[in-house]
Amino acid sequence: MSTGKINVQTENIFPIIKKFLYSDHEIFLRELISNAVDATQKLKTLSAIGEAKGDFSDIKVEVIIDKEAKTLTIRDKGIGMTAEEIEKYITQIAFSGAEEFVNKYKDKTPEANAIIGHFGLGFYSGFMVAKKIEIVSLSHKEGSQAVHWECDGSPEYKIEETTKTGRGTDIILHIAEDSEEFLEKERIDHLLMKYCKFLPVEIKFGTRKEGEKDKEVEVDNIINNPSPAWTKKPADLKDEDYKNFYRELYPMNFEDPLFHIHLNVDYPFNLTGILYFPRIKKTFEAQKDRIQLYCNQVFVTDSVENIVPDFLSLLQGVIDSPDIPLNVSRSYLQSDSNVKKISAHITKKVADKLEEIFKKDRADFESKWEDIKIFVQYGMLSEEKFYEKAQKFALLKSTDGKYSTLEEYAEKVKIAQTDKDKKVIYLYTTNIDEQHSFIETAKDRGYDVIVFDSPIDSHYINQLESKLQNTSFVRVDADVIDKIIKKEEDQPSKLSEEEQKKLKPLVEETISKEKFTVVFESLSEKDAPMLITKPEFMRRMKDMSAMGGGGMAFYGSMPEMHNLVVNSNHPLISKILNEKNVEKQKQLTKQTADLAMLSQGLLKGEELTKFIKRSVDLID
Repeated sequence: MSTGKINVQTENIFPIIKKFLYSDHEIFLRELISNAVDATQKLKTLSAIGEAKGDFSDIKVEVIIDKEAKTLTIRDKGIGMTAEEIEKYITQIAFSGAEEFVNKYKDKTPEANAIIGHFGLGFYSGFMVAKKIEIVSLSHKEGSQAVHWECDGSPEYKIEETTKTGRGTDIILHIAEDSEEFLEKERIDHLLMKYCKFLPVEIKFGTRKEGEKDKEVEVDNIINNPSPAWTKKPADLKDEDYKNFYRELYPMNFEDPLFHIHLNVDYPFNLTGILYFPRIKKTFEAQKDRIQLYCNQVFVTDSVENIVPDFLSLLQGVIDSPDIPLNVSRSYLQSDSNVKKISAHITKKVADKLEEIFKKDRADFESKWEDIKIFVQYGMLSEEKFYEKAQKFALLKSTDGKYSTLEEYAEKVKIAQTDKDKKVIYLYTTNIDEQHSFIETAKDRGYDVIVFDSPIDSHYINQLESKLQNTSFVRVDADVIDKIIKKEEDQPSKLSEEEQKKLKPLVEETISKEKFTVVFESLSEKDAPMLITKPEFMRRMKDMSAMGGGGMAFYGSMPEMHNLVVNSNHPLISKILNEKNVEKQKQLTKQTADLAMLSQGLLKGEELTKFIKRSVDLID
């Protein structure tokens, strides 16, 4: 037996590890199991090049709880360690065994690059939850002596010879009182499923029963899938395999994804993974836990905002790359050129896949458009390169249910909807039912109306206006249709300016001056006598403010404003003006204004009740 002092720069390394090394103490289990997997992968590498001989069919990692002894053991049947190796790799914290191993064997076999650990501090994460750690290890090398190492969390340790059946390493954590949650089966079950679900070596988990301290624990249940779909070649997988893997990733999601993208890159960086398009519908919620990041099949994080652009966070799936730089805790991503290249590549692959589907089966693509529309729009708003590709397959839907690409739609309306100033007007609706009368009026003129009903359409419309030359987007109820698309000069008004001035105060008495502005327009006799419009600029600014548009907060605080448009050419307006009975004149004015508000859903409460009663009286 010998004793020694761990080679660290400060006597206070263990308090630092316990408090600051990892953001979550639960990470210790991932680190120790990753080390165990590394030991197993190293044995496979040595066997492949003939430097290790023997039967390696039983390789696995076991996790064992002993509540009576208050220990948690991580056991592997990997490469094992000699006393000298424990001194080198355990007692010299700053030295990474994995890194040295990769450098030594990287030119001999590609398996060497599958080693997970590159950090050298993973073992010491155990002291975040343990008051004492023991190592019992037997090297695979012939004639090796088993070794026992022990440390109680101080810089002092002891190492001695021991006996052990079979090669490999046991890491025995004596769990501290403030961490006894890690002796609960349910807690460890959860962590194994979170961090180790797809590790490349079988992970088994068991619990030692009370009174069976000296009895070998039988660990039969395999808790991981060592060969997940993303590690296989796309040619070896069928659609059903991708769907099954999706269900494995998201067992509580009962809807199949729309389609998938299999990432498989080995130059200029390593990247594998599978991304799925879920049914997004009209709910805009960029969830940060949809895509899971792995490093050599070890779960790292589900906060991937530094790896993929924000709009891709609407997708689901897995990204696995050993080339994404991580800090010592593997929990935070560091910005570097590789990350930017990976992000750009994923964006390109997603755009290419959508374009491929669009070209291959347009009808199928159109049937899925409502499910992916927000995703595509968000991507076009977020990434210029995505916009460049997406403009080929981004669709506009008319109120008659027909789809057009941006280019097709521009061609479709360039003549019919060009006003007298040579500007092309794109009419749109945000609610077909509420704006039905305006839509019908536009259709009567031979105009087409687009449906924009997603939460980010205000921003999207602004972007399209900036991209499409000499084009303006106007909601169909922003004004009377002949004012929105002005083909010729206004037709003459049947009411003189003096008559309009006389009638205006009477109309203003029927409405709230804080919410409505009365304006007279010389429209067709077939148009409504009064109608409500909402100016495009103010409405769009308020919509953008509601979506968090930069610099738009001012508009969000402003009151709702509408125009009450009086059709000066309608016979009913002339009748109101010429009515001699003052009470009846007021009643007709109020009824006509209320009809306009009712058509826009603005008549509610007491005013609606009065309108119904007045309507009955007028019928009588």
